[in-house]
Amino acid sequence: MNEYRTHYCHELRMSNVGEEVRLAGWVQTIRDLGSMMFVDLRDHYGMTQLAIQDEKHLEQMRKVNTESTISITGKVSERSNKNPNMVTGDIEVIPSEIRVTGKAKNVLPFEINIGQDVREDLRLEYRFLDLRNEKIHNNIVFRAQVMKTIREIMDNMGFVEIQTPILTSSSPEGARDFLVPSRLHPGEFYALPQAPQQFKQLLMMSGFDKYYQIAPCFRDEDPRADRSPGEFYQLDLEMSFATQDDVLAVVENVVLNTFRKHSKWSVSEDGLLRIPFREAMKKYGSDKPDLRNPLILQEVTKLFEGTEFKAFQDKNIIAIVVPNAAKETRKFFDSMGEFAQVECGAKGLAYVKVDEGNVLSGGIAKFFTPEMTEEFLKTYAKAGDAAFFVADEDIEKAQKMAGLIRIELGKRLDLLEKECYKFCWIVDFPMYEKDDEGKVEFNHNPFSMPQGGLEALNTKDPLDIYAYQYDLVCNGYELASGAVRNHDVEIMERAFELAGYTREHVEAKFPALFNAFQYGAPPHAGAAPGLDRIVMLLAQEESIREVIAFPKNSKARDLLMGAPSPVYPNQLKDVHIKLDVEEKK
Repeated sequence: MNEYRTHYCHELRMSNVGEEVRLAGWVQTIRDLGSMMFVDLRDHYGMTQLAIQDEKHLEQMRKVNTESTISITGKVSERSNKNPNMVTGDIEVIPSEIRVTGKAKNVLPFEINIGQDVREDLRLEYRFLDLRNEKIHNNIVFRAQVMKTIREIMDNMGFVEIQTPILTSSSPEGARDFLVPSRLHPGEFYALPQAPQQFKQLLMMSGFDKYYQIAPCFRDEDPRADRSPGEFYQLDLEMSFATQDDVLAVVENVVLNTFRKHSKWSVSEDGLLRIPFREAMKKYGSDKPDLRNPLILQEVTKLFEGTEFKAFQDKNIIAIVVPNAAKETRKFFDSMGEFAQVECGAKGLAYVKVDEGNVLSGGIAKFFTPEMTEEFLKTYAKAGDAAFFVADEDIEKAQKMAGLIRIELGKRLDLLEKECYKFCWIVDFPMYEKDDEGKVEFNHNPFSMPQGGLEALNTKDPLDIYAYQYDLVCNGYELASGAVRNHDVEIMERAFELAGYTREHVEAKFPALFNAFQYGAPPHAGAAPGLDRIVMLLAQEESIREVIAFPKNSKARDLLMGAPSPVYPNQLKDVHIKLDVEEKK
């Protein structure tokens, strides 16, 4: 017999009545009735009720606090008052021996069973207690199950799981690097990989046909609800002699089937909708549209040509027509205007209502001429609808602001389709964009193959060139990003040249990749679905921190381990580092 237990706390049934068993776990609740005590004993698997009547054991347990660990030996007995809500609710165990294996303090930082109602920083400081909460605990087990499914699907498709280095070189990949000073090489630094981007391409140069791993990635970027600060995990994959269609089919197979297996919600059918980037911005104001939301943006600049409404003069105007919203109160329309100004950076949010009889009222109705009203009702709206308008000199800025308002309207008016995962691909991303100073820079991934190849790079305006880049979107979240890679040295040199990089710069920043391209590089493509976000959506959590065992807080601090933290001067000396920071007062 095991020293601590013969059974787990979810196992015992009526068939075990009369047996002597041994259980171990945490004391979840104690109900002391004087001459009798009931204890709920919990382990990783479930819970069993203990019924204590012996005076010695009663006195012993009155000195035990909840969340202490105990090991008990006793006989299984049929319960007189069965609990249909517990899988072990037909039985209880009457202890003949109780051993306290781990004492808990009398006062806990918070009540375990209501953990998610507690201040988050306190939960993270005592994460080992927070993880005992059934919901959080199950999220972490669920994450492991999702990872197992992903690996099974990838293995069945013939992908080889290969680990790539954590200590590597710094490279410009969009975010700040985490740097690691070298003790053996003074003045030189490793960088933690923002993604295994170069390594997975090098594996294709090495003759591997299909690679994957569930890879840790490290980026020094600001946190948000759907992004873990500092580090995250992604299903990293790459394929040789593959096209965009090949990669999209693989990602659909693994992601959609993972969602189907681990959720009862409906999931989009295979052969997902593909939306070009510019169309997504035009219709949804976002490159990660939530297709559960039925609202569509419409450009109405022409409708307002010659308008007397000064805020719309010489502006690009986007309308969001909301069916059956004319009945909403003035308070609703005012609060949406406040949201547009505070959260979206808009100068205001114009609106108009279409009352019964097709009469316009409220907001900017007085600026509609009879001709405008006729065209508006013919093309855009009907009785009972309300329309919101966003205006700006910059059409892209207007689209983005309208996209945020579309999302908020969908939430406030409860327009989102329920219990479904709506997937789509965003494709045809611009290869380049202009920064705030008007300089041409990469829009997405610098390693992507431009559509049209070298000819497009040599003959087109850079802002008119599209890349073979694609994002997988689900319910308003970017779940994966990928691209057909640029495997041709000449094309790569020209692509970087247009963004202001010389051949020498490219060769210096990406020496291994640049060199490998000159020794028979196969065409290759890949993608990287985000594991944390996949689990977050499947677990129906609002914050990604609820599906990570030991997450950092919203300020990128690990409150449990106290990181980041100062280090001893001799540690800095070992790695040849001197600090230049102001002392805290």
